[in-house]
Amino acid sequence: MIECPNCKNKEYPGALFCGQCGAQLTKGNDATQSLSRETGNILFDSAIIRNIKDLPQTTTTVEEATVTLHILDTGQFLPLMGQDTFTLGRLSQGQSQGPDIDLTDYNAYMQGVSRVHASISIDKGRVYLTDLGSVNGTRINGVRLEPHSNRSLQNGDIIILGKLKIQAIIRY
Repeated sequence: MIECPNCKNKEYPGALFCGQCGAQLTKGNDATQSLSRETGNILFDSAIIRNIKDLPQTTTTVEEATVTLHILDTGQFLPLMGQDTFTLGRLSQGQSQGPDIDLTDYNAYMQGVSRVHASISIDKGRVYLTDLGSVNGTRINGVRLEPHSNRSLQNGDIIILGKLKIQAIIRY
C-alpha cells in the first residue's frame, strides 16, 4: 500500500491520486530517457515465463476478460479493474494528467518508459495492446509493435515497454 503524504490515507500501488483528499501520490521525472538504438529483438530469459495457473487471481471482470499485469522485475501484480481501456506509462512532475497505470515506482524512467507509452483495451472478451507513439517502443514476446496499431494479447505474453518487462495474465 502507498501512504498519502497529505492525509495518511492508504492506497493501492499504482494509484496516482489519493481517494480521500485528491493529493498526487507519485513524483516522476520530466522526460523519457532515450535508450540506445539497438537492432534486433530484445531478448528475455525464458525463466521469467511462469506457470500461469499458480498466479493469484485478484482481478474483477471487465467485458468478459480479466487482466492482471505482473511486473517481472519486482514480482508485483497490478489488476486492471473498472474500465475497458487503460493507459500505461509514468508520471512526471508538472504533468496535468497521468496514465491510468503508473509504472513510475518500477524504475520506469530508467527503463525507457514514456509518460503515456501504451494502452491495453478489452473488447468483447479480447484484449489488445497499442503502442501510443512511445520513444523506445513496445514489444510483445520480443516483436516490436507498430505505433498506434492494435495487437492481440494472449495469456502469458511478455509486454516490453522500453526495457520494462511485464507479463499479461488474462482470465476468461
